[in-house]
Amino acid sequence: MSFIRPLWIGLWVRTTAFLRREEGQTTAEYALVILAAAAIAVVLIAWARSSGKLPAFFDHIIDTVIGNADAA
Repeated sequence: MSFIRPLWIGLWVRTTAFLRREEGQTTAEYALVILAAAAIAVVLIAWARSSGKLPAFFDHIIDTVIGNADAA
């Protein structure tokens, strides 16, 4: 019976050490995903500005909102 307790303690120590390594890896993965999303957003905004579609898009939205407000 006395050999079971050290077995559980050893298992606990190995499990917590493994999970601590995973926490750092998960944080790094989240940081990379956020950087990738920011890079994609910058590329899309740059494309929208250079194509002239962004101002036209917002003008259409504002005209639609004003048109709906006048109709109400």
